[in-house]
Amino acid sequence: MAADLETQVGIIGAGPAGLVLSRLLRLQGIDSVLLEQRSRAYVETRIRAGVLEQGSTDLLIETGVGDRLMEEGAVHHGVNLQFDGERHRIDFAALTRRHITVYGQQEVVKDLIASELADGGTVLFEVEDAAPTDVTGPNPSVTFRHDGRDRELSCAVVAGCDGFHGVCRGIIPHEVLTEYERDYPFGWLGILAAVAPSTEELIYAYHPRGFALHSLRSPELSRLYVQVDPHDDIENWSDERIWSELQLRLASPGWTLEEGPVLEKAVTAMRSYVCEPMQHGNLFLAGDAAHIVPPTGAKGMNLAIADVTVLTSALADWFHRSERAGLDAYSRRCLERVWRVQDFSNTMTELMHVIPAGDPFARQIQRAKQRYVATSAAMQRTIAENYVGLPLS
Repeated sequence: MAADLETQVGIIGAGPAGLVLSRLLRLQGIDSVLLEQRSRAYVETRIRAGVLEQGSTDLLIETGVGDRLMEEGAVHHGVNLQFDGERHRIDFAALTRRHITVYGQQEVVKDLIASELADGGTVLFEVEDAAPTDVTGPNPSVTFRHDGRDRELSCAVVAGCDGFHGVCRGIIPHEVLTEYERDYPFGWLGILAAVAPSTEELIYAYHPRGFALHSLRSPELSRLYVQVDPHDDIENWSDERIWSELQLRLASPGWTLEEGPVLEKAVTAMRSYVCEPMQHGNLFLAGDAAHIVPPTGAKGMNLAIADVTVLTSALADWFHRSERAGLDAYSRRCLERVWRVQDFSNTMTELMHVIPAGDPFARQIQRAKQRYVATSAAMQRTIAENYVGLPLS
């Protein structure tokens, strides 16, 4: 079948990685086409991460898609870590002179899609059976089905931004790919509640019954989590039981957790995953297609943005100056950051969660770490530096 679409970069997946990549490429004068399996309504409403590092926020603003982010995003200059009822604030501003912004991933996606379509970009939703072909040759393509007919996109590069369950990573031969995985023995039960947040900054709480987190989504919506068994049935958790656990685990002297109607609730298992390399021929993976981090460090969306920032620079060198060195080094450069973020996310996870079938020795080590966080300016600076995000460059 002859290709009926042609572009420079074929992007599979219209999540944050794919959409930010398309935006960055457009600013470099490089054409792309986005192929997305889900509907536009679905990708614009699915609830995901909501914390942007300062580097991610700055990039979105600098590339012209940050108007609503600046208006509606909540800038936070610190985060609270709570151990057995005692709350300790990590002061980002004092320790790093940087901040984070709370702004839902679905809102970032809405802004990027609107910008892409307004600028005349091509985004095809509800694409079926997308499959990269000939990625090790000079003329790769993507075959797919859309609007009831078979189609083919010819391109010079394929960007696999299709998430952990996408097709692109599977294109890399097993003998080439190395996979690193860790499954955690707990999950998060998350709720979206129609109640104003009871805190101005996020609260991470360790409690003998399990971790809890009070996050924010808007002045009217709160996002909260409790540690549960990853295989637990959501039907076992009534709204009353969830609020009872949150009240217990987040309790702190002089502070009140306000309750409200639960709009959504779900249990999510926690895991870490990294594949090496993140490239094969002219196929380049970005975001969840290449790595998963536990949500404790609030890094998933930010790591995807970092990946495509590196990829854009390398593609600009190739398309504009015929220099391939950046593309050849893409995986190595990204993985340096990926493993740093994995370490931070794992550290935060082990610091704040109750380990099932607890080992008394491990608990004493955890308690020593918690005390160190509470009393050491150096440790607080390390947490702050990693939480606000290392420079994208």
